[in-house]
Amino acid sequence: MIPLRSIAAAALALAAVFPAQAQDGKPADSVRELLNLVEQGVARDASDFRSRMETFKAEKDKQEARLSEARRQLRDLESRSEKLESEFQGNEESLAEAEARLDERLGTLRELFGVLQQVAGDARGTFQASMITSQYPERDDFLKQLIEKAGSSSELPEMAELERLWFEMQREMAESAKVVRYPAEVTGPDGNKSETEVVRVGSFNVMKNAAYLDWEADTQQLVELPRQPSGRFLASVDDFVNADSGQVEPLFVDPSRGSILGLLIQTPDLAERIDQGGIVGYVILALGGLALLLALERLVTLNLVNMKVRRQLNSDEPDEGNPLGRIMATYRKYESTDNETLELKLGEAIANETPKLQRFLALLKIIAVVAPLLGLLGTVTGMINTFQVITLFGTGDPKLMAGGISQALVTTVLGLCVAVPTVLMHTLVQGRAKAVTQILQKRSIGIIAEHSEQGHVSAA
Repeated sequence: MIPLRSIAAAALALAAVFPAQAQDGKPADSVRELLNLVEQGVARDASDFRSRMETFKAEKDKQEARLSEARRQLRDLESRSEKLESEFQGNEESLAEAEARLDERLGTLRELFGVLQQVAGDARGTFQASMITSQYPERDDFLKQLIEKAGSSSELPEMAELERLWFEMQREMAESAKVVRYPAEVTGPDGNKSETEVVRVGSFNVMKNAAYLDWEADTQQLVELPRQPSGRFLASVDDFVNADSGQVEPLFVDPSRGSILGLLIQTPDLAERIDQGGIVGYVILALGGLALLLALERLVTLNLVNMKVRRQLNSDEPDEGNPLGRIMATYRKYESTDNETLELKLGEAIANETPKLQRFLALLKIIAVVAPLLGLLGTVTGMINTFQVITLFGTGDPKLMAGGISQALVTTVLGLCVAVPTVLMHTLVQGRAKAVTQILQKRSIGIIAEHSEQGHVSAA
Protein backbone atom coordinates (compact mmCIF):
# COMPACT_ATOMS: atom_id res chain seq x y z
CA MET A 1 0.00 0.00 0.00
CA ILE A 2 2.82 2.37 0.66
CA PRO A 3 4.12 2.25 -2.93
CA LEU A 4 0.55 2.70 -4.20
CA ARG A 5 0.11 5.80 -2.08
CA SER A 6 3.47 7.13 -3.19
CA ILE A 7 2.60 6.55 -6.83
CA ALA A 8 -0.77 8.31 -6.36
CA ALA A 9 0.95 11.21 -4.63
CA ALA A 10 3.51 11.45 -7.41
CA ALA A 11 0.73 11.32 -9.99
CA LEU A 12 -1.13 14.12 -8.24
CA ALA A 13 2.06 16.16 -8.06
CA LEU A 14 2.73 15.62 -11.75
CA ALA A 15 -0.87 16.50 -12.50
CA ALA A 16 -0.42 19.77 -10.69
CA VAL A 17 2.67 20.70 -12.64
CA PHE A 18 2.11 19.16 -16.11
CA PRO A 19 -0.97 18.47 -18.16
CA ALA A 20 -2.32 14.91 -17.62
CA GLN A 21 -1.35 12.31 -20.37
CA ALA A 22 -3.28 9.14 -21.26
CA GLN A 23 -1.55 5.83 -22.25
CA ASP A 24 -2.38 6.25 -25.93
CA GLY A 25 -0.74 9.66 -25.93
CA LYS A 26 -3.97 11.58 -25.60
CA PRO A 27 -4.14 14.03 -22.71
CA ALA A 28 -6.23 12.88 -19.70
CA ASP A 29 -9.31 14.88 -19.07
CA SER A 30 -8.92 15.00 -15.30
CA VAL A 31 -6.89 13.77 -12.36
CA ARG A 32 -9.47 11.09 -11.77
CA GLU A 33 -8.87 9.52 -15.14
CA LEU A 34 -5.13 9.56 -14.50
CA LEU A 35 -5.65 7.80 -11.19
CA ASN A 36 -7.73 5.14 -12.92
CA LEU A 37 -4.99 4.51 -15.38
CA VAL A 38 -2.44 4.03 -12.59
CA GLU A 39 -4.73 1.61 -10.78
CA GLN A 40 -5.22 -0.42 -13.98
CA GLY A 41 -1.41 -0.70 -14.42
CA VAL A 42 -0.96 -1.92 -10.84
CA ALA A 43 -3.65 -4.53 -11.29
CA ARG A 44 -2.02 -5.78 -14.51
CA ASP A 45 1.38 -6.07 -12.81
CA ALA A 46 -0.12 -8.12 -9.99
CA SER A 47 -1.73 -10.44 -12.52
CA ASP A 48 1.58 -10.99 -14.31
CA PHE A 49 3.32 -11.70 -11.04
CA ARG A 50 0.78 -14.39 -10.11
CA SER A 51 1.11 -15.94 -13.54
CA ARG A 52 4.91 -16.18 -13.22
CA MET A 53 4.63 -17.71 -9.75
CA GLU A 54 2.27 -20.40 -11.04
CA THR A 55 4.65 -21.18 -13.92
CA PHE A 56 7.59 -21.42 -11.54
CA LYS A 57 5.72 -23.84 -9.26
CA ALA A 58 4.83 -26.03 -12.24
CA GLU A 59 8.47 -26.11 -13.43
CA LYS A 60 9.62 -26.93 -9.91
CA ASP A 61 7.47 -30.07 -9.91
CA LYS A 62 8.89 -31.15 -13.29
CA GLN A 63 12.48 -30.63 -12.12
CA GLU A 64 11.85 -32.70 -9.03
CA ALA A 65 10.45 -35.48 -11.24
CA ARG A 66 13.52 -35.38 -13.49
CA LEU A 67 15.84 -35.48 -10.47
CA SER A 68 14.04 -38.54 -9.16
CA GLU A 69 14.40 -40.26 -12.58
CA ALA A 70 18.13 -39.47 -12.76
CA ARG A 71 18.71 -40.88 -9.28
CA ARG A 72 16.87 -44.03 -10.24
CA GLN A 73 19.03 -44.45 -13.41
CA LEU A 74 22.19 -43.90 -11.33
CA ARG A 75 21.18 -46.68 -8.98
CA ASP A 76 20.52 -49.01 -11.94
CA LEU A 77 23.92 -48.24 -13.52
CA GLU A 78 25.75 -48.76 -10.24
CA SER A 79 24.03 -52.09 -9.87
CA ARG A 80 24.99 -53.09 -13.43
CA SER A 81 28.58 -51.96 -12.90
CA GLU A 82 28.91 -54.14 -9.83
CA LYS A 83 27.51 -57.07 -11.80
CA LEU A 84 29.96 -56.52 -14.71
CA GLU A 85 32.90 -56.20 -12.34
CA SER A 86 31.94 -59.46 -10.77
CA GLU A 87 31.74 -61.11 -14.23
CA PHE A 88 35.10 -59.62 -15.25
CA GLN A 89 36.74 -60.98 -12.13
CA GLY A 90 35.24 -64.39 -12.86
CA ASN A 91 36.51 -64.28 -16.45
CA GLU A 92 39.99 -63.30 -15.29
CA GLU A 93 40.10 -66.27 -12.99
CA SER A 94 38.79 -68.55 -15.74
CA LEU A 95 41.38 -67.23 -18.21
CA ALA A 96 44.20 -67.75 -15.72
CA GLU A 97 43.04 -71.30 -15.15
CA ALA A 98 42.81 -71.89 -18.95
CA GLU A 99 46.32 -70.53 -19.49
CA ALA A 100 47.63 -72.70 -16.71
CA ARG A 101 46.02 -75.76 -18.27
CA LEU A 102 47.41 -74.73 -21.71
CA ASP A 103 50.93 -74.40 -20.30
CA GLU A 104 50.58 -77.74 -18.57
CA ARG A 105 49.40 -79.47 -21.74
CA LEU A 106 51.92 -77.78 -24.06
CA GLY A 107 54.87 -78.73 -21.91
CA THR A 108 58.04 -78.68 -24.04
CA LEU A 109 56.05 -77.77 -27.16
CA ARG A 110 56.14 -74.13 -26.14
CA GLU A 111 59.92 -74.11 -26.44
CA LEU A 112 59.58 -75.85 -29.78
CA PHE A 113 57.20 -73.18 -31.06
CA GLY A 114 59.58 -70.51 -29.86
CA VAL A 115 62.39 -72.07 -31.87
CA LEU A 116 60.01 -72.47 -34.80
CA GLN A 117 59.10 -68.79 -34.66
CA GLN A 118 62.76 -67.79 -34.62
CA VAL A 119 63.70 -70.10 -37.49
CA ALA A 120 60.74 -68.97 -39.57
CA GLY A 121 61.63 -65.33 -38.91
CA ASP A 122 65.24 -65.86 -39.97
CA ALA A 123 64.13 -67.75 -43.09
CA ARG A 124 61.68 -64.99 -43.97
CA GLY A 125 64.40 -62.35 -43.72
CA THR A 126 66.71 -64.45 -45.90
CA PHE A 127 63.99 -65.12 -48.47
CA GLN A 128 62.96 -61.47 -48.67
CA ALA A 129 66.52 -60.48 -49.63
CA SER A 130 66.93 -63.39 -52.05
CA MET A 131 66.39 -62.98 -55.80
CA ILE A 132 64.80 -66.42 -55.82
CA THR A 133 61.71 -64.84 -54.23
CA SER A 134 61.01 -63.17 -57.58
CA GLN A 135 60.19 -66.67 -58.85
CA TYR A 136 58.38 -67.85 -55.69
CA PRO A 137 56.74 -64.76 -54.17
CA GLU A 138 54.00 -66.76 -52.34
CA ARG A 139 56.35 -68.15 -49.69
CA ASP A 140 56.56 -64.80 -47.89
CA ASP A 141 52.84 -64.91 -47.01
CA PHE A 142 53.20 -68.50 -45.81
CA LEU A 143 56.11 -67.63 -43.51
CA LYS A 144 54.25 -64.60 -42.17
CA GLN A 145 51.25 -66.74 -41.20
CA LEU A 146 53.48 -69.42 -39.71
CA ILE A 147 55.29 -66.87 -37.53
CA GLU A 148 51.96 -65.51 -36.27
CA LYS A 149 50.74 -69.00 -35.45
CA ALA A 150 53.94 -69.94 -33.64
CA GLY A 151 53.66 -66.85 -31.47
CA SER A 152 49.92 -67.19 -30.83
CA SER A 153 48.34 -68.99 -27.87
CA SER A 154 45.00 -69.51 -29.58
CA GLU A 155 46.17 -71.33 -32.72
CA LEU A 156 48.92 -73.89 -33.20
CA PRO A 157 50.97 -74.62 -36.36
CA GLU A 158 50.07 -77.79 -38.18
CA MET A 159 52.42 -80.56 -39.20
CA ALA A 160 51.97 -79.72 -42.89
CA GLU A 161 53.17 -76.19 -42.22
CA LEU A 162 56.26 -77.45 -40.41
CA GLU A 163 57.04 -79.71 -43.35
CA ARG A 164 56.57 -76.86 -45.81
CA LEU A 165 59.03 -74.70 -43.84
CA TRP A 166 61.61 -77.44 -44.25
CA PHE A 167 60.72 -77.72 -47.94
CA GLU A 168 61.11 -73.98 -48.56
CA MET A 169 64.54 -73.97 -46.91
CA GLN A 170 65.62 -76.92 -49.04
CA ARG A 171 64.26 -75.26 -52.16
CA GLU A 172 66.20 -72.07 -51.43
CA MET A 173 69.43 -74.05 -51.35
CA ALA A 174 68.56 -76.04 -54.48
CA GLU A 175 67.53 -72.97 -56.50
CA SER A 176 70.77 -71.20 -55.56
CA ALA A 177 72.62 -73.62 -57.84
CA LYS A 178 70.32 -73.29 -60.87
CA VAL A 179 70.12 -71.11 -63.97
CA VAL A 180 66.43 -70.82 -64.77
CA ARG A 181 64.20 -68.85 -67.11
CA TYR A 182 60.72 -67.73 -65.97
CA PRO A 183 58.22 -64.91 -66.51
CA ALA A 184 58.20 -62.14 -63.93
CA GLU A 185 56.90 -58.62 -63.42
CA VAL A 186 59.67 -56.07 -63.99
CA THR A 187 59.52 -52.40 -63.05
CA GLY A 188 61.27 -50.20 -65.60
CA PRO A 189 63.31 -47.06 -64.90
CA ASP A 190 60.22 -44.98 -65.73
CA GLY A 191 58.16 -46.81 -63.09
CA ASN A 192 56.01 -48.79 -65.54
CA LYS A 193 55.55 -52.49 -64.84
CA SER A 194 55.57 -55.16 -67.51
CA GLU A 195 55.47 -58.93 -67.63
CA THR A 196 58.62 -60.23 -69.29
CA GLU A 197 60.83 -63.29 -69.37
CA VAL A 198 63.91 -63.12 -67.14
CA VAL A 199 66.89 -65.37 -66.49
CA ARG A 200 68.12 -65.97 -62.95
CA VAL A 201 71.65 -67.19 -62.18
CA GLY A 202 71.31 -68.83 -58.78
CA SER A 203 70.72 -66.15 -56.18
CA PHE A 204 73.33 -63.82 -57.69
CA ASN A 205 71.85 -62.05 -60.71
CA VAL A 206 68.60 -61.69 -62.64
CA MET A 207 68.70 -60.43 -66.23
CA LYS A 208 66.54 -59.79 -69.22
CA ASN A 209 67.53 -58.85 -72.75
CA ALA A 210 70.56 -56.54 -72.56
CA ALA A 211 69.82 -55.42 -69.02
CA TYR A 212 70.70 -56.38 -65.46
CA LEU A 213 67.87 -56.38 -62.92
CA ASP A 214 67.93 -55.66 -59.20
CA TRP A 215 65.78 -57.25 -56.48
CA GLU A 216 64.46 -54.69 -54.01
CA ALA A 217 63.83 -56.43 -50.69
CA ASP A 218 61.72 -53.59 -49.30
CA THR A 219 59.17 -53.54 -52.13
CA GLN A 220 59.67 -57.17 -53.20
CA GLN A 221 59.99 -56.12 -56.85
CA LEU A 222 62.33 -56.79 -59.73
CA VAL A 223 63.58 -53.41 -60.91
CA GLU A 224 65.61 -52.66 -64.03
CA LEU A 225 68.76 -50.81 -63.14
CA PRO A 226 68.40 -47.13 -64.04
CA ARG A 227 71.86 -47.31 -65.52
CA GLN A 228 73.54 -50.36 -66.95
CA PRO A 229 77.28 -51.13 -66.56
CA SER A 230 79.76 -50.47 -69.35
CA GLY A 231 79.76 -52.37 -72.62
CA ARG A 232 82.14 -55.19 -71.75
CA PHE A 233 79.94 -56.21 -68.81
CA LEU A 234 76.71 -55.77 -70.72
CA ALA A 235 77.80 -57.33 -74.00
CA SER A 236 77.63 -60.87 -72.67
CA VAL A 237 74.17 -60.48 -71.10
CA ASP A 238 72.24 -60.55 -74.37
CA ASP A 239 74.05 -63.66 -75.63
CA PHE A 240 73.58 -65.39 -72.28
CA VAL A 241 69.86 -64.62 -72.06
CA ASN A 242 69.21 -65.76 -75.61
CA ALA A 243 71.40 -68.90 -75.38
CA ASP A 244 69.78 -72.29 -75.93
CA SER A 245 69.59 -74.96 -73.25
CA GLY A 246 73.01 -76.59 -72.79
CA GLN A 247 74.83 -73.80 -74.61
CA VAL A 248 77.75 -72.27 -72.69
CA GLU A 249 78.10 -68.50 -72.77
CA PRO A 250 80.44 -66.31 -70.66
CA LEU A 251 78.80 -63.98 -68.16
CA PHE A 252 79.92 -61.58 -65.45
CA VAL A 253 78.32 -62.73 -62.19
CA ASP A 254 78.08 -60.51 -59.14
CA PRO A 255 78.84 -62.73 -56.12
CA SER A 256 77.67 -60.00 -53.74
CA ARG A 257 74.10 -60.37 -55.06
CA GLY A 258 73.92 -56.92 -56.61
CA SER A 259 76.09 -54.83 -54.27
CA ILE A 260 79.13 -54.70 -56.56
CA LEU A 261 76.90 -54.10 -59.57
CA GLY A 262 75.24 -51.20 -57.76
CA LEU A 263 78.63 -49.64 -57.05
CA LEU A 264 79.81 -50.29 -60.61
CA ILE A 265 76.97 -48.36 -62.21
CA GLN A 266 77.70 -45.42 -59.93
CA THR A 267 81.15 -45.01 -61.50
CA PRO A 268 80.99 -41.83 -63.59
CA ASP A 269 81.67 -42.09 -67.31
CA LEU A 270 83.93 -39.76 -69.30
CA ALA A 271 81.29 -37.07 -69.80
CA GLU A 272 80.39 -37.06 -66.10
CA ARG A 273 84.04 -36.85 -65.08
CA ILE A 274 84.56 -33.87 -67.39
CA ASP A 275 81.43 -32.26 -65.95
CA GLN A 276 82.85 -32.68 -62.45
CA GLY A 277 85.63 -30.25 -63.45
CA GLY A 278 83.12 -27.43 -63.67
CA ILE A 279 83.68 -24.25 -65.66
CA VAL A 280 87.47 -24.42 -65.27
CA GLY A 281 87.46 -27.90 -66.78
CA TYR A 282 85.47 -26.76 -69.82
CA VAL A 283 87.83 -23.80 -70.33
CA ILE A 284 90.81 -26.16 -70.30
CA LEU A 285 89.13 -28.43 -72.83
CA ALA A 286 88.33 -25.45 -75.06
CA LEU A 287 91.97 -24.43 -75.00
CA GLY A 288 92.97 -28.00 -75.78
CA GLY A 289 90.63 -28.08 -78.78
CA LEU A 290 91.98 -24.74 -80.00
CA ALA A 291 95.56 -25.99 -79.63
CA LEU A 292 94.73 -29.14 -81.59
CA LEU A 293 93.17 -27.14 -84.46
CA LEU A 294 96.11 -24.74 -84.60
CA ALA A 295 98.64 -27.56 -84.56
CA LEU A 296 96.84 -29.43 -87.34
CA GLU A 297 96.65 -26.29 -89.44
CA ARG A 298 100.37 -25.63 -88.93
CA LEU A 299 101.36 -29.20 -89.73
CA VAL A 300 99.34 -29.26 -92.96
CA THR A 301 100.55 -25.81 -94.03
CA LEU A 302 104.21 -26.46 -93.24
CA ASN A 303 104.16 -29.82 -95.01
CA LEU A 304 102.78 -28.16 -98.13
CA VAL A 305 105.34 -25.34 -97.89
CA ASN A 306 108.14 -27.87 -97.37
CA MET A 307 107.07 -29.79 -100.47
CA LYS A 308 106.98 -26.60 -102.56
CA VAL A 309 110.38 -25.46 -101.24
CA ARG A 310 111.97 -28.85 -102.08
CA ARG A 311 110.53 -28.67 -105.58
CA GLN A 312 111.94 -25.14 -105.87
CA LEU A 313 115.39 -26.44 -104.93
CA ASN A 314 115.41 -28.48 -108.11
CA SER A 315 114.38 -25.57 -110.31
CA ASP A 316 116.25 -22.39 -111.33
CA GLU A 317 113.05 -20.58 -112.26
CA PRO A 318 111.65 -18.80 -109.16
CA ASP A 319 108.03 -19.57 -108.20
CA GLU A 320 106.58 -16.91 -105.92
CA GLY A 321 104.07 -19.45 -104.58
CA ASN A 322 106.64 -20.62 -102.02
CA PRO A 323 109.11 -18.82 -99.69
CA LEU A 324 112.22 -20.03 -101.52
CA GLY A 325 110.80 -18.88 -104.85
CA ARG A 326 110.14 -15.43 -103.42
CA ILE A 327 113.76 -15.26 -102.14
CA MET A 328 115.08 -16.30 -105.57
CA ALA A 329 112.85 -13.62 -107.11
CA THR A 330 114.39 -11.10 -104.73
CA TYR A 331 117.85 -12.24 -105.92
CA ARG A 332 116.80 -11.81 -109.56
CA LYS A 333 115.53 -8.34 -108.71
CA TYR A 334 118.75 -7.24 -106.99
CA GLU A 335 121.18 -9.43 -108.92
CA SER A 336 123.16 -6.45 -110.27
CA THR A 337 123.82 -4.91 -106.84
CA ASP A 338 126.88 -5.47 -104.69
CA ASN A 339 127.20 -8.30 -102.18
CA GLU A 340 126.38 -6.27 -99.11
CA THR A 341 123.17 -4.86 -100.59
CA LEU A 342 122.16 -8.29 -101.89
CA GLU A 343 122.84 -9.86 -98.48
CA LEU A 344 120.64 -7.27 -96.80
CA LYS A 345 117.81 -7.72 -99.31
CA LEU A 346 117.90 -11.49 -98.95
CA GLY A 347 117.99 -11.15 -95.18
CA GLU A 348 114.93 -8.89 -95.40
CA ALA A 349 113.16 -11.46 -97.57
CA ILE A 350 113.92 -14.25 -95.08
CA ALA A 351 112.72 -12.04 -92.23
CA ASN A 352 109.45 -11.51 -94.12
CA GLU A 353 108.97 -15.27 -94.56
CA THR A 354 109.84 -16.28 -91.00
CA PRO A 355 106.64 -14.92 -89.27
CA LYS A 356 104.49 -16.78 -91.79
CA LEU A 357 106.30 -20.03 -91.02
CA GLN A 358 106.17 -19.52 -87.24
CA ARG A 359 102.57 -18.34 -87.07
CA PHE A 360 100.57 -19.67 -84.04
CA LEU A 361 103.69 -21.20 -82.46
CA ALA A 362 103.65 -18.63 -79.66
CA LEU A 363 99.94 -19.28 -79.05
CA LEU A 364 100.57 -23.02 -78.82
CA LYS A 365 103.31 -22.38 -76.30
CA ILE A 366 101.03 -20.15 -74.24
CA ILE A 367 98.31 -22.80 -74.19
CA ALA A 368 100.84 -25.41 -73.10
CA VAL A 369 101.80 -23.19 -70.16
CA VAL A 370 98.32 -21.91 -69.25
CA ALA A 371 96.54 -25.29 -69.26
CA PRO A 372 98.27 -26.73 -66.18
CA LEU A 373 97.95 -23.37 -64.44
CA LEU A 374 94.18 -23.46 -65.03
CA GLY A 375 94.20 -27.01 -63.69
CA LEU A 376 95.93 -25.71 -60.57
CA LEU A 377 93.31 -22.96 -60.32
CA GLY A 378 90.55 -25.56 -60.45
CA THR A 379 92.33 -27.57 -57.78
CA VAL A 380 92.52 -24.59 -55.47
CA THR A 381 88.87 -23.62 -55.96
CA GLY A 382 87.79 -27.23 -55.49
CA MET A 383 89.69 -27.50 -52.22
CA ILE A 384 88.16 -24.22 -51.07
CA ASN A 385 84.70 -25.65 -51.73
CA THR A 386 85.68 -28.80 -49.87
CA PHE A 387 86.82 -26.88 -46.81
CA GLN A 388 83.63 -24.80 -46.87
CA VAL A 389 81.57 -27.99 -46.87
CA ILE A 390 83.64 -29.34 -43.98
CA THR A 391 83.07 -26.12 -42.08
CA LEU A 392 79.31 -26.29 -42.55
CA PHE A 393 78.58 -30.01 -42.29
CA GLY A 394 81.70 -31.58 -40.76
CA THR A 395 83.42 -34.69 -42.06
CA GLY A 396 80.67 -37.18 -41.24
CA ASP A 397 79.39 -37.59 -44.82
CA PRO A 398 82.14 -37.97 -47.47
CA LYS A 399 79.58 -37.54 -50.28
CA LEU A 400 79.13 -33.87 -49.37
CA MET A 401 82.84 -33.29 -49.97
CA ALA A 402 82.99 -35.34 -53.17
CA GLY A 403 82.03 -32.41 -55.44
CA GLY A 404 84.93 -30.20 -54.39
CA ILE A 405 87.44 -33.06 -54.38
CA SER A 406 86.32 -34.18 -57.83
CA GLN A 407 86.73 -30.66 -59.23
CA ALA A 408 90.17 -30.40 -57.63
CA LEU A 409 91.42 -33.65 -59.12
CA VAL A 410 89.67 -33.52 -62.49
CA THR A 411 90.89 -30.05 -63.41
CA THR A 412 94.46 -31.05 -62.63
CA VAL A 413 94.14 -34.10 -64.86
CA LEU A 414 92.52 -32.08 -67.65
CA GLY A 415 95.24 -29.43 -67.46
CA LEU A 416 97.99 -32.02 -67.77
CA CYS A 417 96.13 -33.87 -70.53
CA VAL A 418 96.00 -30.65 -72.55
CA ALA A 419 99.50 -29.40 -71.70
CA VAL A 420 101.48 -32.56 -72.51
CA PRO A 421 100.22 -33.10 -76.09
CA THR A 422 100.30 -29.35 -76.73
CA VAL A 423 103.99 -29.24 -75.82
CA LEU A 424 104.64 -32.18 -78.15
CA MET A 425 102.68 -30.57 -80.98
CA HIS A 426 104.46 -27.25 -80.44
CA THR A 427 107.84 -28.97 -80.64
CA LEU A 428 106.84 -30.83 -83.79
CA VAL A 429 105.45 -27.74 -85.52
CA GLN A 430 108.43 -25.66 -84.47
CA GLY A 431 110.78 -28.28 -85.92
CA ARG A 432 108.98 -28.21 -89.28
CA ALA A 433 109.11 -24.40 -89.40
CA LYS A 434 112.76 -24.39 -88.38
CA ALA A 435 113.61 -26.92 -91.13
CA VAL A 436 112.04 -24.71 -93.81
CA THR A 437 113.75 -21.61 -92.37
CA GLN A 438 117.12 -23.39 -92.44
CA ILE A 439 116.59 -24.26 -96.10
CA LEU A 440 115.86 -20.61 -96.87
CA GLN A 441 118.93 -19.43 -94.97
CA LYS A 442 121.16 -22.08 -96.51
CA ARG A 443 119.95 -21.25 -100.00
CA SER A 444 120.34 -17.51 -99.35
CA ILE A 445 123.95 -18.01 -98.25
CA GLY A 446 124.56 -20.11 -101.36
CA ILE A 447 123.11 -17.38 -103.56
CA ILE A 448 125.37 -14.76 -101.97
CA ALA A 449 128.39 -17.02 -102.35
CA GLU A 450 127.64 -17.62 -106.04
CA HIS A 451 127.11 -13.90 -106.55
CA SER A 452 130.46 -13.17 -104.88
CA GLU A 453 132.26 -15.74 -107.03
CA GLN A 454 130.72 -14.27 -110.16
CA GLY A 455 131.95 -10.81 -109.06
CA HIS A 456 135.53 -12.06 -108.55
CA VAL A 457 135.49 -13.80 -111.95
CA SER A 458 134.26 -10.63 -113.67
CA ALA A 459 136.95 -8.55 -111.91
CA ALA A 460 139.69 -11.01 -112.97
